[in-house]
Amino acid sequence: MTESASQALYGGIEAGGTKFNCIIASGPDHIAAEARFPTTTPQETLAQVITFFKDTRLPLKAIGIASFGPVDPDPASPTFGYITSTPKLAWQNTDFAGAIRCALSLPIAFDTDVNAAAFGEYTWGAARGLRTFVYYTIGTGIGGGGMVEGRLMHGLIHPEMGHMRLPHDRARDPFAGVCPFHGDCFEGLASGPAIAQRWGADPKTLPPAHDAWRLEAHYIALAMVNTVCMLSPQRIILGGGVMEQTFLFPMIQNEVQRLLNGYINHGAILERIEDYIVPPALGGRAGALGAVALAQNLAAAMHAQET
Repeated sequence: MTESASQALYGGIEAGGTKFNCIIASGPDHIAAEARFPTTTPQETLAQVITFFKDTRLPLKAIGIASFGPVDPDPASPTFGYITSTPKLAWQNTDFAGAIRCALSLPIAFDTDVNAAAFGEYTWGAARGLRTFVYYTIGTGIGGGGMVEGRLMHGLIHPEMGHMRLPHDRARDPFAGVCPFHGDCFEGLASGPAIAQRWGADPKTLPPAHDAWRLEAHYIALAMVNTVCMLSPQRIILGGGVMEQTFLFPMIQNEVQRLLNGYINHGAILERIEDYIVPPALGGRAGALGAVALAQNLAAAMHAQET
C-alpha cells in the first residue's frame, strides 16, 4: 500500500442493538471523526448516520457497515445489505446498505457486526497473524463470527453462534431466557438483558462476588467449549458490554479448562489459556474499525479489478 493510499479515509458504521457508532478513519492511529447515536427507528437512526457523513465533508473511498443481524451478506442476492429476521421488529427487512449507498453514492462493504469486529482484530488487533479464530460480542445480544483459513465465515448466511443451545440446568437456573425465537439459547441465557431480567438489576451494579457472574462465566464457558470443539480456533476474542467486567476472563478461562477436562491436548489451552481467550485489542472500537477495514478491503479489491 502506498503512503497516500494508507492515509485515504474510509467510513465505518457499527450498528448495534442499543447504539450506532460511526467513524471516519484510515486505521486505529488516524481517526478523523466519530459519532454515536441511539438505535431507534430505521428512519431516524439512518438519517442521523447519513447526516454525520455528509456534514464532515471528508472525501471517502468507501464505507463499511457492521450490522446486528440476521442480515443478508451475499452480494449476489437481491436483498444484499438487508437486515432480515432480527428480534428488533422495527428493523426487520430494512435495506440498510441500499439506504447508505443511495444517500452517499459510495461503494458499500457489508457484514455482521461480529465478522467486522473480527476483521478489525485481524487487521490491527488481537488476531494479527492468525488464520483461524473466533470473535464473540456479548452485550445487548450475543453474536459470533471470525475467520477460517484467512476467510470471513459465511455460508447459507453467516454464523449465528449466539443462538447455539446450551445445557440448561433448571434446578440451578430456572430462568426461561429472553430470546424471542429460542428462549434459553446462549443469547437467551447470557446476554446483558438476560442478566438484568434474571437478577432484577443492571448488570453493571452487580459486584464481582455476586452469583450472577459465576453463572454467566459458566454459560460463556459452555459456548467456548462448543466453539473450540467445532472450529479449533487459534484464539477466541470476547468483546461487548458484558465483557467490560474484566474479572470474567479468568473465571471463563478456568471454567473452559474444567469443562474440557484435558481433552484438547494443546498448550494454548492447558498452559496459556490467558493468551487464548482474550479481550479485543481494539477495545470498544473493534466493530467500527472493523467496518473501516471492510471498506479498505473492498476499495483495494475494486482497485485491483480496475488495474
